[in-house]
Amino acid sequence: MIDWKIKDNLYNPDNVAWHGNKYLTGNGYMGVRGTLEEYTKNQLVAVNLAGIYDKVGDGWREPVNAPNGFYGYLIVDDEIVRLPDVTECDGKSDGTESGNNTGNVATVKCSEHFIELDYRHGVFTRCTTFRLLRGNITVRSSRFVSMDNVHVGAIKTEIFADFHADVKYVFGIDADVWDINGPHFDIIKVSNDGMLTVDAVTHENNHNVSVAEEVRSDFPCELKDEEELNKALKSVSFITDVNKVYEIERFFAVYTSLDCDNPIEKAKEDTVRIAGAGFDKLLDEHRSAWEDIWKYSEVIIEGDDKSMEALNYSLYHLHSIAPRHADNLSIAARGLSGQTYKGAVFWDTEMFILDFFLMTEPEVAKKLINYRIDTLEGAKKKAAEYGYDGAFYAWESQEKGFDACSDYNVTDVFTKRPMRTYFKDKQIHISSAIAYAIGKYVEITGDDSLLKEGGAETIIECAKFYYSALVKKVNSDRYELRDVIGPDEYHERVDNNGYTNRMAKNTFRLAVRVLENDKFISHICKLEEPNEESADSEIRSRLLEMFKDAYEKIYIPEPDSEGIIPQFDGYGELEDVTVDEVRSRLLDPKEYWGGAYGVASHTKVIKQADVVTWLAMYPQDFDTKVIEDNWNYYEKRTEHGSSLSACMYALVACKCGMTEEAFPLFTKSATADLAPGGKEWAGLVYIGGTHPASAGGAYMVAIEGFAGVEFAEGKINVNPRLPKNWEKMTFHISHKGTMYRVDIEEGKATVTEVDDRRSLIA
Repeated sequence: MIDWKIKDNLYNPDNVAWHGNKYLTGNGYMGVRGTLEEYTKNQLVAVNLAGIYDKVGDGWREPVNAPNGFYGYLIVDDEIVRLPDVTECDGKSDGTESGNNTGNVATVKCSEHFIELDYRHGVFTRCTTFRLLRGNITVRSSRFVSMDNVHVGAIKTEIFADFHADVKYVFGIDADVWDINGPHFDIIKVSNDGMLTVDAVTHENNHNVSVAEEVRSDFPCELKDEEELNKALKSVSFITDVNKVYEIERFFAVYTSLDCDNPIEKAKEDTVRIAGAGFDKLLDEHRSAWEDIWKYSEVIIEGDDKSMEALNYSLYHLHSIAPRHADNLSIAARGLSGQTYKGAVFWDTEMFILDFFLMTEPEVAKKLINYRIDTLEGAKKKAAEYGYDGAFYAWESQEKGFDACSDYNVTDVFTKRPMRTYFKDKQIHISSAIAYAIGKYVEITGDDSLLKEGGAETIIECAKFYYSALVKKVNSDRYELRDVIGPDEYHERVDNNGYTNRMAKNTFRLAVRVLENDKFISHICKLEEPNEESADSEIRSRLLEMFKDAYEKIYIPEPDSEGIIPQFDGYGELEDVTVDEVRSRLLDPKEYWGGAYGVASHTKVIKQADVVTWLAMYPQDFDTKVIEDNWNYYEKRTEHGSSLSACMYALVACKCGMTEEAFPLFTKSATADLAPGGKEWAGLVYIGGTHPASAGGAYMVAIEGFAGVEFAEGKINVNPRLPKNWEKMTFHISHKGTMYRVDIEEGKATVTEVDDRRSLIA
């Protein structure tokens, strides 16, 4: 069995950015990168907040990083002690060293160093022993942001030496934060008068971001004020007894003006309360909250500890960014690991992440969908701006459905000029993902209240959008969707992308089902009392006729004579070369593969699963032979340039009975944040961070692929096809408001209703 901990024993400054993602802690409200306390913005330190954004000048709009309440560093014998060769990461900071500007920097060697994450409970630990001229001094700390109260965090620091060290520990709140397109704080008010506080004001909307901090120690000490630019700091000084441990506990709270009217006072209030409770009590409450979360979401795999660790570590990341505290937030493409991808919500959430919460914590799934319902007006506004009817959802969605996607998302590595891309205006499959998610939620949970609360209207508006985008030739009876981009972003502005058309067809199907149900018509037509002879009846009849016609006549590509489904019109005429051949044509490793002149754009090499994603969603469309033929054809032509890709290929492989082919692709998805080497650049744009969609995809492969869980006719069907080393598998599944335990052993599955089930829908 696994011990629920990951650990790195060797210090390597080149791993600072990667470890920031790997050792992330979070609670849905904020995510704290796994960086050391003495680090600053130059090492990409971030306390990333959910749902609050800011724009400065012509830069991209992005989420706000809060001032860092975990900041602290050690001075011994009047010299600052820190790890050697701390290099600056390329995160578009200003390139100057911030903080640590009092005293000299000691030239030290690190005789021992490790960082560790307890991913069962979201606790980050570091321990470093510095070898100084007079002896060794060790700094050991444990920290977390509370899952019990999402606004607070705590850290316990232990300092001990094998000599009488003259120690000064400087700590507090660092408001000189890392920003990719900032700085986002126009005003920063710091105070160390009594309690440490920072009250910062954002540039665009004048939002307050407030942090307060208190300290406790287990030894008598005097707190002194420290002055550094944009930091609220204090220090404690003492001379160590040999090998005596000195404990310092710190507590902070974060609030913004989106949370309450007076965030600085609320932060102070929470900080006083939690400091009074103490670190250990707060940690116990935090651990208890995590245990409640794991009760129905842990996946046990006997016979393969590595797979069990990788999968549950992936689920840890999903839990860490789930917006349990809010009713109208979703999950960003890079979670809460920083400002990459503008903190925006993509189709990733509905198509790759939603299943995990639907099956383990459906109340969270409902929150994720509520975000899309709440942003419907923004989607309708975008559709109107492009000349369409209905709801065209944002490709990169921020608050109120604002589309943060730029017309120029990639920088040319040769000219250094922005390149025109068409993600924002041509990736129209996003609206179908929202309709798909609503339909799946109702199917699995049996809760149709979501339809009455805006879900029905959302489906209809998405269907109206696709209907207005349909094109029909004069001499043809079929409808087409032209000039689009499918999941494979390397080929822009194509006609009849199979995935897009198939998902639009499903949207029409869902819209027809909603319109045919009398109890939803008033919610669609906005009339208080439905009347068959009034305007709502006319509206329903007209929409039904439109959507039924579109459902029947929209063009869905069929397999060619070789059994291959063309990804889009003309795909078969492109140059057929290997992925390695295309890679060899790169003149710069950061060169973008797609777009008008990308090395892949005129070839059959694709970025990620496209037709295969269609087959994963709708395996009933074709027989197993066709699905397997297309898997074999497209997999060898896929660069897997997106973390969304491997899990779809793995899922389809499982459905074809190719478990061994699926397993390495599952591993690739499950270890996306455990293993180094992930793609961190698109042209000159940094895109590093965690991979929530890959984590969700790994869960889909494990549960829907290897375990073979399906829902049909109101029942759970389990047809296992476990990898050869998996001796037994145990997990829980929520269905129709009831929680079930599934045990798989020796190819047989047992499904048992859980006796202590709870109310599963908020």
